[in-house]
Amino acid sequence: MSPFTLKQIDELDSINHGAVKLAGDELGVQSFGLQVLDLPAGFADYPEHDHAHDRQEEVYVVLAGAARLVVDGEQIQAGVGSLVRVDPAATRKLVPGPEGVRVLAIGCAPGGDYERPDVFRVAAKA
Repeated sequence: MSPFTLKQIDELDSINHGAVKLAGDELGVQSFGLQVLDLPAGFADYPEHDHAHDRQEEVYVVLAGAARLVVDGEQIQAGVGSLVRVDPAATRKLVPGPEGVRVLAIGCAPGGDYERPDVFRVAAKA
């Protein structure tokens, strides 16, 4: 078995009509969550949510385009190269800019073991 995995973002399995690319699952990452979010302009289906239940903090890295993140009601503009860390209990929502946005989302619970949500494992196979 190879000591590395190489994948191209645009070839990753995805859910939600290609909006969520399952990078962690495709790469075999076991210690943290990893998805690429490709949200076109006008995409309104990214859910407002928090991670209070699983204590997962997240970091969003804008790879292309721009987005507005709404974190506990505060609006944050994020363009290419922006990194935004969000506390587990904070509600967050991504709103893509006029050209859409590609975001690398990384998450894990501090001091705990990461468990990939079944929705990511099962949905990719459907």
